[in-house]
Amino acid sequence: MHFNPEWKIWRTGFKSHFWRVGKLTKISKKPSWVLGYSIAFFVFALFLLLLSTFSSSFFPEESSKTKEEYPYVPRIRVKGPGHPPVFAYWICGSSGDGEKILRLLKALYHPRNRYLLQLDATSSPQEKRKLALSVKSHQVFGAFRNVDVVGSSNPLDHKGSSVLASTLHAAALFLKISRDWDWFIPLSASDYPIMTQDDLLHAFTSLPRDLNFIHYSNNNARNKATTINQVVVDPGLYAQKNAPILYASETRTKPNTFRTFQGSAWTILTRKFMEYCIHGWDNLPRTLLLYFTNAVNPLEFYFHTVLCNSPQFLNTSVNINLRYLIQNTPPKVEPHFFNLSHYKNLVESGTAFAGQFQENDLVLQKLDEDILKRPPDGLVRGKWCLTSATNQNAENNTSTLDYCRKQGNINVIKPGPSGLRLQQFLLKLVSVTRSKSSQCNRE
Repeated sequence: MHFNPEWKIWRTGFKSHFWRVGKLTKISKKPSWVLGYSIAFFVFALFLLLLSTFSSSFFPEESSKTKEEYPYVPRIRVKGPGHPPVFAYWICGSSGDGEKILRLLKALYHPRNRYLLQLDATSSPQEKRKLALSVKSHQVFGAFRNVDVVGSSNPLDHKGSSVLASTLHAAALFLKISRDWDWFIPLSASDYPIMTQDDLLHAFTSLPRDLNFIHYSNNNARNKATTINQVVVDPGLYAQKNAPILYASETRTKPNTFRTFQGSAWTILTRKFMEYCIHGWDNLPRTLLLYFTNAVNPLEFYFHTVLCNSPQFLNTSVNINLRYLIQNTPPKVEPHFFNLSHYKNLVESGTAFAGQFQENDLVLQKLDEDILKRPPDGLVRGKWCLTSATNQNAENNTSTLDYCRKQGNINVIKPGPSGLRLQQFLLKLVSVTRSKSSQCNRE
């Protein structure tokens, strides 16, 4: 497992603290007899260390067995036309979401992908450390080294610009860690997949790698103008704790140097587009970022507006985000959570993700059992994850130590009916998209 630089700084902080305590201990004065006992103890400890090293050479089988339970061997991701893509998943949660994030990670896990886990500022350092240690201690995650944990986080308000800043920060961290991924997929701890990664990877294998899956809404111009013109301030940009958004009494006029677009906050965006949003070589992404810093729900505007105002990405959008949403009639302000009555429509939706699940939701259990075939606290098996006869007999156990112990080919995927249907649907949708001159026709 790798830790991103922020986690390293956090961890190093503890080390430097203990080092300073050690220095203070060293300079204190002690009687000579204490010094003599210290030297004797050091010699005895050194003797035990040498003895253990010498003894291990006489038991090579036991030593190698321990080291080879799930050894790290560099895996080469085969890339290019005809080969599966690589998804970069950013999974973010708040205080108390550590277990939900781990469950979502296991449901989404595939060695080809990359994962970045983050708990926001409402979480304690102990909770963040527990999440990092849980990932580090997992044998499969440690073997493939494709899961990272953010150690330092800012407060997040999903109606404010702090969540937009964190989204761009996560994409920047992915670019720093590795540039071998194709699509950036942000998820919350309350989200969950409704198809396997083999299905989703298969569906995206035949698609051009320059497509951005971003849903545009049909809101009328008047309602959109009211939202855009409202000036707000998100304290999460400058405060260490979450605080309500501050609304200004004044409003601003509609911009005339760019057109604004609105849609769903949930997107699947390409690496090239995320690079453009972060580096902004023609200054458009920075200009729009400054504008939407003072807007309500900027995630519903920012990426849509950047994409549709940039000639380079103007025709790369597909008006879908592969996310299942419950339609509320009339619309409700509070989140609408799932229950078993939604399960049939959820499974038959043909989408890849759904959201607003409660912890230990019965719907999640049914998805694990019926769709993902994921054992309790285990990983979703694919061609990369093989099981022996012993493993198969232990699949119903709660322990995952013997699950997924044998390694397969990470470049081979085995889709099911859901993956085949999604592939055909996306190919038809992309064909229609490519036949149009521009997808940014909603304003």
